[in-house]
Amino acid sequence: MAQGETKPVTRNAALLTVGEMAAADRAAIRCGVPGLDLMEAAGAAVARMVQRHHAKGAVLVLCGPGNNGGDGFVAARLLKAAGREVTLALYGARDAVKGDAAAMAQRWDGAILPATPLLVMQADVIVDALFGAGLSRALEGAALALVDAVNESGAAVVAVDLPSGLHGDDGQPRGAAAIRATRTVTFFRPKPGHLLLPGRLHCGELHVANIGIADAVLAEINPQQWRNDPALWKAELPRLRIDGHKYQRGHALLRGGDRPGAAMLAGHAALRIGAGLATLALPNDAMTLPGGPDALMRQRCDGAPDWRTALKDARRNALLLGPGNGMGAATRQMVLEALATKRPTVLDADALTAFTDNPKALFAAIKGPVVLTPHDGEFARLFPDLGLLPKLARTRAAAKMSNAVILLKGADTVIADADGRAAINTNAPPDLATAGAGDVLAGFVVGLLAQGMPAFEGTCAAVWLHGEAARAGGAGLIADDLPLLVRAPLAALRG
Repeated sequence: MAQGETKPVTRNAALLTVGEMAAADRAAIRCGVPGLDLMEAAGAAVARMVQRHHAKGAVLVLCGPGNNGGDGFVAARLLKAAGREVTLALYGARDAVKGDAAAMAQRWDGAILPATPLLVMQADVIVDALFGAGLSRALEGAALALVDAVNESGAAVVAVDLPSGLHGDDGQPRGAAAIRATRTVTFFRPKPGHLLLPGRLHCGELHVANIGIADAVLAEINPQQWRNDPALWKAELPRLRIDGHKYQRGHALLRGGDRPGAAMLAGHAALRIGAGLATLALPNDAMTLPGGPDALMRQRCDGAPDWRTALKDARRNALLLGPGNGMGAATRQMVLEALATKRPTVLDADALTAFTDNPKALFAAIKGPVVLTPHDGEFARLFPDLGLLPKLARTRAAAKMSNAVILLKGADTVIADADGRAAINTNAPPDLATAGAGDVLAGFVVGLLAQGMPAFEGTCAAVWLHGEAARAGGAGLIADDLPLLVRAPLAALRG
């Protein structure tokens, strides 16, 4: 594939930063689509959304002076033409409206009122076209009062592109508040801020409208962030062969501790996701403890010498350390021994915390494919200098710093590779906030790496399948359920 080319299969999952979306607009205009036509299509999409989902009641369209406000002027005109009672209110001076937005303001044949909290409280439906996704300053004064009034109004809110007050690149409020929308209509492709928290909670139902920008412009923009979707990694998903055998499906080696429950969960998960074999390396005292399926093998491992022996079998082609391992020098040594093999390795939980005092020693030892799976607390200890960055940016920075794939867990899990690629996951239900769910996820990752999936794609697949399994489990889900529940979504992907 030529440099800069975007795989067609990933185009629908692409996320565009604010700058990339502006580039898409410019590319469409260069290809002969007038800017006014793009704005007309955007406003029409908003008007259709209001008519489809909020067909009754007085509509207040709140416009700002930029292109977001221009979309609002279009929506107001089309809603009025459809017979709706429409009030249009502008935040800022009329002469501040420029360019295409000014042209759309001229096509509006009604009154343009000042945007005030009093007007907001009288509306049944509000179209939020105040501030665009590239908002660069914190809202304060009259703008903040307007946002607060919208949130307190009880009206249905349809946001244009992104709820006002949020930034499209990170989903973070600029200032003390951002509008909480019932629905958000964005254009061409979503932005990271639509999926990252808290932006996702502010957006309500997200709708993506086609406004006349051709998919071909993505090859020029070459976005490097996506919604985590099978389109990203399905081509790399292991396929079973009728003439295959278990060693061709990989052998995961997992280090367990004195309390091996976490490692047993991970081992079970590795087998269910398709690894041909999985072995737990356990201290002698834990060898006979019950737990895990009978297919999960065990080998005595009381320290570094035993671990080196376990590593001698080259067929054990993917490694997992961390769950229940302990955080001392022994764990650090075993991690370094594992990394020295350059085999695909997943480091989770204690294997990360063990390097809190010297994370550079961990990063320096990474030479092969490695996945680090921290939650926010573990991340902060490993990457203390990145804590002020938004989630997508800090995950990418950590991947580059460590030369590993970073799986930063949470309701908006982000997966980033050292080469800059990143994916944001959206299918994880709140039921996953349960003990041991992270151990299962680590097992899914190592199980896919054992089968030969590349580290970034394998991690993305594991996260998505983890979410689908949890969605199938629903209420009452515990981590022990997840390895069995993954069978249905995995079978569906294999077709």
